[in-house]
Amino acid sequence: MTTETPQIDVGVIGVGKMGQHHARVYNNLPSANLVGICDYDRSLAEEVANEYSTKALDLEELLDSIDAASIVVPTVHHYNLAVKCLETDIGIMIEKPVVDELHVGYKLLTKAKESTEVVQVGHVERFNPAVVALQEFLDELTVIDITSRRLGPPPDRYIADSAVIDLMIHDIDIILMLLGEMPATIQSVGVYGNKHATGLLEFDSGMMASLTASRLTQQTSRTLDITAEECLVKLDYNNQSINIHRDSMPEYLEDQGRALYREMSTIEQPQIYGEEPLARELESFLDAVSSESIPEVTVSDGLRALEVAQKIDEIGTDLPEPSQIADD
Repeated sequence: MTTETPQIDVGVIGVGKMGQHHARVYNNLPSANLVGICDYDRSLAEEVANEYSTKALDLEELLDSIDAASIVVPTVHHYNLAVKCLETDIGIMIEKPVVDELHVGYKLLTKAKESTEVVQVGHVERFNPAVVALQEFLDELTVIDITSRRLGPPPDRYIADSAVIDLMIHDIDIILMLLGEMPATIQSVGVYGNKHATGLLEFDSGMMASLTASRLTQQTSRTLDITAEECLVKLDYNNQSINIHRDSMPEYLEDQGRALYREMSTIEQPQIYGEEPLARELESFLDAVSSESIPEVTVSDGLRALEVAQKIDEIGTDLPEPSQIADD
């Protein structure tokens, strides 16, 4: 006898570029019943609904019909929609950044604590198989530095947020999760209105991290390098791969009167089974809703990442003291 996977009635609020991916994934997840979607652009909502064999509904109709929802709208609207969902007893997945301002985020954190519903924040790189694999052996390393690069060409659509808030915040969240502490100081520099920016974080534990994000480069790169006493770990988000460099042996050779540099090292490549991070993320969200458990990425997690991102975005400022954001 087979047991069918219990389905959760779910909807998507906002079906722009990212929201359409949420609808697609929910449509394919055995644990999801995509009841409907809504968007201020009714014709777009109907087009997306037809593609995924669901309904285009008004917001009130949708909220009356579901138990969980993805909120994938401009960040300025996150708080009001999140509160509306919680007041209607609906679990929510809020795309990053969790809110547009920290003081609004504190209000949302209070609402989330008062509610019994799940509130998860959409930091999708946590669900990248390479990041999951990295966490399995990170405790064995004595980390010195983490360097991230999230670069790409100018987008084909208008994005209000800087490269820091839109792109770098992914790596900020990963670094804070891996190191388990907030930075003691933050330095930063940016150009072209922070379309290209670099942040430098220092931690009381002695570790440091440098992050660069850009919408101005002509080649896409999504990498995270960890310098440790034992090895160098190079993670590629896009390829979902990890290379571990050990036992480096640099030497100079002489060739026809010229000095040539050569370096040899042992490279380990852990086996990683590729999966779509968004599918893993939404499946995790629905699991939390079904089991009424704490989600993998909480409102507090989202606020910590936002706090650091906004400091970097301000250019050249220091964080006066470690964050006091409490756990959910």
